[in-house]
Amino acid sequence: MVRRFTVSDSIVIEVLPEVAYEAVSRPAQMGRWSPENLGATLTAPDASAPLGTVFEGRNKRGAFRWVTRCTVTAADSGSRFAFRVHAIGLKRPRLRGPIATWEYRFEREGGATRVTESWTDDRRAWPSVVANAFDRVATGGRTFADFQEGNIARTLRNLKRELEAESAS
Repeated sequence: MVRRFTVSDSIVIEVLPEVAYEAVSRPAQMGRWSPENLGATLTAPDASAPLGTVFEGRNKRGAFRWVTRCTVTAADSGSRFAFRVHAIGLKRPRLRGPIATWEYRFEREGGATRVTESWTDDRRAWPSVVANAFDRVATGGRTFADFQEGNIARTLRNLKRELEAESAS
């Protein structure tokens, strides 16, 4: 099986790019939209995370919970937000190494915004057979690429629903 290292999806949200960026660039709030993330610990949780910000993400999959350490690698207001996951652990992110990169792009479409969310598997040093075996155990039978496609679609739908409801009120 050929290993896919990047998956992405897009959705058009009826808000301006700056509004969508402001929401997504606050990692502490990501748990509102993501089916797996519970939010993040930052010194300024209600502000956009600037370039270089290091934060810890809290995650769950079923009964399993874990923590990651992440660094913001792009913070271009209204255009692009990205962070790299570089440590993971059960209660503290102790195991260090390249894990994944998450990126969000914001493109104006008239009075709306196309939001594109991408996940990149940074475990390049892992042999595919090892990564695929690990992935199938961790995701209940799928590769992380397949699993993340579903997570991304749900996150984008939830983000759209919330931002459009906020802008209508």
